[in-house]
Amino acid sequence: MDRGFRMRESIGLLNKTEGMFRRYLDRRVSHTGVFPAQHKLLMELDRDPAFSQMKLAEKFGVSAAAITVSLKKLERGGYIVRQTDREDGRINHVQITEKGKEVVRRSLQIFAESDRLFFEGFSDGELEQFYSLLCRAKENMERAQQDISGGRRKGKEG
Repeated sequence: MDRGFRMRESIGLLNKTEGMFRRYLDRRVSHTGVFPAQHKLLMELDRDPAFSQMKLAEKFGVSAAAITVSLKKLERGGYIVRQTDREDGRINHVQITEKGKEVVRRSLQIFAESDRLFFEGFSDGELEQFYSLLCRAKENMERAQQDISGGRRKGKEG
């Protein structure tokens, strides 16, 4: 076995599979009227209805402006309502509407069905092994990111 070839092929296959899965999900949720990225916002608001716009931006690692754009679209569609804080007018609280909650319910069903499809034919042991291997690969990449961020590179003294 050519280890280098198998590693490159595995990473390519992982990327291709992830892309196929994302496109499949995008098509499945497209009928809800909500863009795929907005599903995450709705799900977070369904879990914790006390979010402010600023906290949402922090949670998702995006700018306040980016969150504002998404929230405006969701508000126009009737999926959320925004209310200005009575004590601090600079703060907008965001609440999910019943229409938004219905999208979340349908989306959760779609995600569960998609997960089952993705892992069809996997035994419990294979699923655990797959999960373990992905965790190890993720840890390797986190370590590599830390090494780069810290100015250290493998084989070099920092």
